[in-house]
Amino acid sequence: MSTPTQSTPTQSTPRRTPAALTIRALLLLGLSAAPASAQDTITTPNPTGQPAFAPQPVTYPSAAAAAAAAQTYAEQARSTYPKGSANIDQVLWTQAANAAEAAVKAKPGNADYLKLRAGIYTEVGFWRQAELGWAAYFKVVPVVAGSPEARQAGAAQYNLGYAAYSRSQPDLAARYFTECLKLDPKNAQCAGWAARTALEGSDYARAQTLYTQALALTPGDRSLLYFQGLAQKASDYGPAATQAFSRAYADLDAGRKDRALTGFQAAALSAPNFNEAWRQAGRLALEAGNAQAALEAYQGAVALPAADASDKFNLALAQEGVQYGLDAVRTFRAAYAQYASGSKAAAADGFAQATVQNPDYAKAWSWLGRVRYEAQDYPGAAEAYGRAVALDPNDKPSAYFLKLAQQGK
Repeated sequence: MSTPTQSTPTQSTPRRTPAALTIRALLLLGLSAAPASAQDTITTPNPTGQPAFAPQPVTYPSAAAAAAAAQTYAEQARSTYPKGSANIDQVLWTQAANAAEAAVKAKPGNADYLKLRAGIYTEVGFWRQAELGWAAYFKVVPVVAGSPEARQAGAAQYNLGYAAYSRSQPDLAARYFTECLKLDPKNAQCAGWAARTALEGSDYARAQTLYTQALALTPGDRSLLYFQGLAQKASDYGPAATQAFSRAYADLDAGRKDRALTGFQAAALSAPNFNEAWRQAGRLALEAGNAQAALEAYQGAVALPAADASDKFNLALAQEGVQYGLDAVRTFRAAYAQYASGSKAAAADGFAQATVQNPDYAKAWSWLGRVRYEAQDYPGAAEAYGRAVALDPNDKPSAYFLKLAQQGK
């Protein structure tokens, strides 16, 4: 596991299509640095109340002519719009979809036309329509798991599953991810997310099986290993804590750090033996500059047998941060590191900066006095030591060197 001061790995999410969506498509949230904008047209349930894409009727001399037009529009769209931006609201893609619908309407049982239509919806990321399109195709052509067509159909199921997950519909998400694996058994993303929904649903045995399957497809994946370990320990934490942690991790992936912090705190409070929940809460609290929340989190972590040196280090940082402010403490610690490495001039600047950030930081004044004294800047050392002693009369070493500095020796 990574230390509390490092970010944990992320699980991959669908691709992003940057074009703006109208009411004909729903914009999905993403979980990673490059998430998808899946155009989800599910109408039951449909939390935003937006209607599905409705193809406009167009007339062609024949089904073949309509299919040819769909292919032409699609080729023009690929050459016209930026790579990766395919979207149903782009005019050429809309025309391609309308033409493909016309071809299917003219000859509903033609496998080539059904495949063309499903492929267009898949390419533009219009996942609900893609799902329906592939279902219609597979009624005519038996599905072959792992075939190019099945993989495209699996992509639709995957994105619909992620859409459901982002709407907090875990049962629906699990169904989509399971269907994706039936279509594309080698899809590691579907295996990973199917495992995640099983984990959150307290089906820990299935979650471990699915994580093993996903890791067999992508050996060494840090995110999968991370959650596989969580699945193995989940029964020790209980369903409430496990689900809160998993959802917090999703929020963290999506950049919703405030929500992630709240979720990790909830997981830790629900299961006080959940070391990683305490650590994640502490790390986020430190990052947000919330010393009090970090203190509470690392107190929880350090109280457990699995506590390590980094937990204790961060606890001390949080304790000082509550008293003097995290910025001043971090500046002081960086200056101390420079001092230890022999960069005493830089250390002096750092200690001085820490005293500016918090004029009541006695230890910073004391160390500022020390570097000045070692540089034989006795007036400057006397000034710094004097402030240190005034703030902490029990600081005997500072009092001793204050007298020496005042005597210039």
